[in-house]
Amino acid sequence: MILRTGTVALGLGLTGYSATAREAAQVKPKRVLFFSKSSGFEHDMIKRKFGQRSKAENILAELGAAHGIDFTFSKDGSLFTPEYLSQFDAYFFYTTGVLTEPGTDKQPPMTPEGKAAFLDAIKNGKGFVGTHSAADTFHTGEGNGVTADEAPTRYKNYGEGADPYVLMLGGEFIRHGSQQKAHMHSIDKNFPGESAVPADFAPVEEWYSLKDFAPNLHVLLVQETGDMKHTGPDVVYDRPPYPATWARMHGQGRVFYTSMGHRDDVWANPVFHSVLMGGLAWAVRNVDADVTPNIKEAAPGAWDLPPEPEKPAPKKAAEPKPEEKKPQ
Repeated sequence: MILRTGTVALGLGLTGYSATAREAAQVKPKRVLFFSKSSGFEHDMIKRKFGQRSKAENILAELGAAHGIDFTFSKDGSLFTPEYLSQFDAYFFYTTGVLTEPGTDKQPPMTPEGKAAFLDAIKNGKGFVGTHSAADTFHTGEGNGVTADEAPTRYKNYGEGADPYVLMLGGEFIRHGSQQKAHMHSIDKNFPGESAVPADFAPVEEWYSLKDFAPNLHVLLVQETGDMKHTGPDVVYDRPPYPATWARMHGQGRVFYTSMGHRDDVWANPVFHSVLMGGLAWAVRNVDADVTPNIKEAAPGAWDLPPEPEKPAPKKAAEPKPEEKKPQ
């Protein structure tokens, strides 16, 4: 289940991409592992059909060729060893669930040692990029036989008590509501790729309501919530604006995340390409950027969470009908 990119130059554009990054891309391709195991829900963008690459993998193969990135595509968590991980400059996750369990797609899971080796590699200087459901991965309190229904509530900030993966990523998925437009407010136009984000950028997307933000986030895009639906399943957006795209340092490693990436039309959007590949260029150290923490200024209400919906009361067991007497 491992696929590799080619090296031919393909047709996707370089919207908003800096000349410095293009020059770096011509020197030596950086190696990036795109890991898309789904232990939870498997998104259509990363499904492989008839042994062929997924839609996301095809797009990344083209973008990688244009930006000096040599992608390896894999769903095999059993490969996560220090030796295997050492060959890559960064790891790019589009994953769900507890990756140390086979889960939905039945692909080989990581071992606990593999998860630890992966997190250590980032802390010691490797890069990490996550898109969309990378935040719906290794939820705090889940795994080891504890299901999502049995785990502690997601409607709480656990701080340093969060799962080590969440601490690395810098945030965690709570829930999402209906797909709708949401305005993304660009905070730092100097960060690679961010200059392409227009002032009126508001795509339709499956927007994640997120929490447990690391205090050292350098916020790039803030999700405005005032114009979003707030009732029914959309109560998850009944909260102040919060980070939707960010960069942060994790030890010596560079971490970039964007909540975008659910829909086909988002993956086809050149603004998304620019944001994603700009973050990747920074993560693999093709370009540098100032990532001074700014979350308190950019999204001061980020840690205010939406109300937790009441769980439906358990259904009562139907009372047995009285036995009918048979005629003598």
